[in-house]
Amino acid sequence: MKQLDLLLIHPNASKEIYQDLSKNYSAIEPPIWVALLANYARLVAGYSVKILDCEAEQLTAAESAKIINDYNPRLAAVVVYGQQPSASTQNMSGVHALCDILHDSYGNIKTLLIGLHPSAISRQTLNDEKVDFVCQGEGLYMLSGLLEIDNMNDTSQLRNIPGLWYRENGETRFTSPALIVPQESLATEMPGMAWDLLPMDKYRTSNWHAMSNDNLRQPFASLYTSLGCPFRCSFCCINAPFGNNNVENWDSGRNKFRFWDPDFMITEFAKIQEMGIRNVKIADEMFVLNKSHFLEICNKIVERQYDFNIWAYARIDTVKPEFLEPLKSAGINWLALGIESGNTVVRKDVVKGKFTEVNIRDLVRQIQDAGINVIGNYIFGLPEDNLDTMQDTLDLASDLNCEFANFYSAMAYPGSKLYLDAIRENWELPDSYVGYSQHAYETKPLPTKYISAAEVLGFRDTAFDAYYTNDRYLDFIKEKFGQETYDDIIRMTQYKLKRKLLEV
Repeated sequence: MKQLDLLLIHPNASKEIYQDLSKNYSAIEPPIWVALLANYARLVAGYSVKILDCEAEQLTAAESAKIINDYNPRLAAVVVYGQQPSASTQNMSGVHALCDILHDSYGNIKTLLIGLHPSAISRQTLNDEKVDFVCQGEGLYMLSGLLEIDNMNDTSQLRNIPGLWYRENGETRFTSPALIVPQESLATEMPGMAWDLLPMDKYRTSNWHAMSNDNLRQPFASLYTSLGCPFRCSFCCINAPFGNNNVENWDSGRNKFRFWDPDFMITEFAKIQEMGIRNVKIADEMFVLNKSHFLEICNKIVERQYDFNIWAYARIDTVKPEFLEPLKSAGINWLALGIESGNTVVRKDVVKGKFTEVNIRDLVRQIQDAGINVIGNYIFGLPEDNLDTMQDTLDLASDLNCEFANFYSAMAYPGSKLYLDAIRENWELPDSYVGYSQHAYETKPLPTKYISAAEVLGFRDTAFDAYYTNDRYLDFIKEKFGQETYDDIIRMTQYKLKRKLLEV
């Protein structure tokens, strides 16, 4: 039997990342980049491919390593992205454990790290991890170039593969900047997701997406309609694989924002429909952005009379009232809005925009009046934050009273401008990968110019409790979604995250 060319691996670190929330409340999402790479490798490049989703299968690092060894691939590629747009680094905790075992027990298997974190700090990743190769960039062309080589131990054959980091005679080597797939070639070079290689029965959406009805959380699918983001918010690292956003030259790059043609995207939605999937996440960093793109997708979904329960991301300043009816008609029942802060000075400092031209309260009401639920995303601990400005943010969140809210602590994610600033200014960073997780015991957010990291985290956790135990919010939820959802929110608030930073 011919040896398998490529095994694509989604690592598992859910328990460390989410603590007890991983049991019931966190989503288990299809690994989009794994599935995109799989389809490229098999349909475009012509290699044999399998996928191992360690998180969906709830495999330990040891169990995963044994399965990988049993597959005996020519190349084992561990793909490092995250459920949240900036969460790749936290998943490196699972990568580290897995790669240690692979190296120590199954050293004959060639290993590659590919994804957001490896792209952001490629040299450091190769130095820190027991892997053979690291990819800086999207990785499609680097992946096929590596698989073309007969002997991956022959470093002379590696030197002309763009985007590849490797070792030669004990020294770290880099070839040249990676090539990205051009806009006009997306549908042919990245022809959708390899749905058939994924354990689709294992995925579940977030509790709130199904209105807290566990029986409705499965089946679930997520997909991209675009790649990257044209904005450069300093706290976000989403563009690290899509341009020159490596930590060593962050300021020199331009983001490569691209999107699939709506005619192609409707074929992906057709596949989801045929699989009987209703709950869908459009994982684009910014779905409501290019009017001709997202409205055409919405129109095509309506024309085909598909019945989806979709959630997607938007910015406050990209949502217009005239968009709401077509969004709702297409099944977009949830919009996640990057509000971030209730203070204009804080927002401006992180290049988020002042939003002075937008009445946030009026816009949220207009969205809700159109029958679309709102997820408000807020960040505490941005550089200009103090206790008063963070209270501004909590007051705004409470006033808006969105159907759901995410409260984050500011992190210096590798690949972000904040990370570069932290390195330059010698700010204290997490001493472990899992320290970059918002929900982990070891989480360590950034201090601000005025308050400590512990004060930021303590305010965040208190704000979470204050929001979800507020009678006005709970009454709103009960009236809109019913007793079952109300009870589920109450149960959620009873999960108290343990925090090393806050221990006396």
